[in-house]
Amino acid sequence: MSLLAEAGAVIPAIFSGSAWKMRDAFYTDGMWLFCFFLTLFGGFLAREFFRRIPFMDKHLERGIAVLTYLMIAAIIFWGVIDRFVFSHQWSGSTTVPPFLFMIMAWFGCSYNVRLRTHLSFSEFRSKMSPSGQMAALTLDFMLWFGFCWIAITTSLKFTALSADNFQMVDGVDDTMKWWFYITVPIAFTLMSGRVIGNWLEDWNNFRSGQPIIKQAVIGGDV
Repeated sequence: MSLLAEAGAVIPAIFSGSAWKMRDAFYTDGMWLFCFFLTLFGGFLAREFFRRIPFMDKHLERGIAVLTYLMIAAIIFWGVIDRFVFSHQWSGSTTVPPFLFMIMAWFGCSYNVRLRTHLSFSEFRSKMSPSGQMAALTLDFMLWFGFCWIAITTSLKFTALSADNFQMVDGVDDTMKWWFYITVPIAFTLMSGRVIGNWLEDWNNFRSGQPIIKQAVIGGDV
């Protein structure tokens, strides 16, 4: 089967709703081609979503990160009381928080890409010419976009495999692992939207002669 045919087979597999069909379609070379365009078009859709709804642009990712952090804290807090006061312990108290932490980490990463508080070397790059700055930021875009592409592809594969094997969260009888795993490609789709939006903003600044490199502050806002 050709690469294009394998990529095209992913779409009907998704709409079939069958984890078994999705697993077979996802574990082909065509999945990489399909996910490249998924990352690209999903990123543009995410950028438009954030651009048209400023409230979500400012609060969506960090709201999810804060919510999951509070859930982790609540589970651990109650787990301590439940164990030492009532001599009982919920079996999921040590297995659910790591999944929630995964959600918090990746959505938080997407938000920090928006704030540009990742490694940007702004002190060094600010001394470069505008063309050099744009070249460095374009390299950043390519690396971040590639990172999103790889993460979306591999996480979708693992999600389909987990669903096909009916993997349950350890210690919990009614919670599937893939419910948590599916949030990873969602987070990285939002991140690709942030990456695309950052590059387009940089390109517009470069063309208009505006300052391209701006100092980012960890914990700050834009």
